[in-house]
Amino acid sequence: MEGTNRQIFVKGMRDGIPIGLGYFAVAFTLGIAAKNAGMTAWQATLTSLLLNASAGEYIGFTLIAANAGYLEVMVMEAVANARYLLMSCALSQKISIKTGLLHRLLLGFYVTDEIFGVSVSVPGMLRPLYSYGVIAVAAPGWALGTGLGVLLGNILPLRLSSALSVALYGMFAAVFVPPARENKVIAGLVLFSFGASFVFHRAGLFAGISSGSKIILLTVAISLAAAVLFPVTEKPEKGEAV
Repeated sequence: MEGTNRQIFVKGMRDGIPIGLGYFAVAFTLGIAAKNAGMTAWQATLTSLLLNASAGEYIGFTLIAANAGYLEVMVMEAVANARYLLMSCALSQKISIKTGLLHRLLLGFYVTDEIFGVSVSVPGMLRPLYSYGVIAVAAPGWALGTGLGVLLGNILPLRLSSALSVALYGMFAAVFVPPARENKVIAGLVLFSFGASFVFHRAGLFAGISSGSKIILLTVAISLAAAVLFPVTEKPEKGEAV
């Protein structure tokens, strides 16, 4: 990824604007769940600043409302957020081997589906400043939306709240549709992933597996198969080791 530090950071912020807007809308419903769990707007906002995971936060708020124990919350959060381990591993292949530990920790801390999607899709090697630009816009939108959801969520009409809850799926589509239109292999893998996910969800054979575990199994299997059948060779940028 070429450009000055300022240019790369600004590009990340520009690409992070739609993510931040989507986060802001989706987080309203998350704020409602936080309020139902007895949390204040400040507590919910702080939670969203420290835990960048929609499903993880929703599960956490639901368990808090049910007076679940600490161990149960820890186990459920580990299962719900396990996919981020895979994303972090994939993202580590996009950054320079000279990237320091602090940068790696920060990138790993802020790995979300959308931030990972735009970060891993940049051409060439990823410079952390790009992801920081995305995070600088997306993270405040997520936290602010959660806090306002606590304060204003119950005032909104039920239909509007339900509509906001599906906005995240539109963001997912915005991540994979453009590359799928340009690459038939990616398009085929996306369609196959949809079909496999449907089968895993409907087949009684997999009924005992949690949704988080199903996602992990499918991600590993399909990614491994794609890497073996359709390998991608990228030339290293100037100054990078092969």
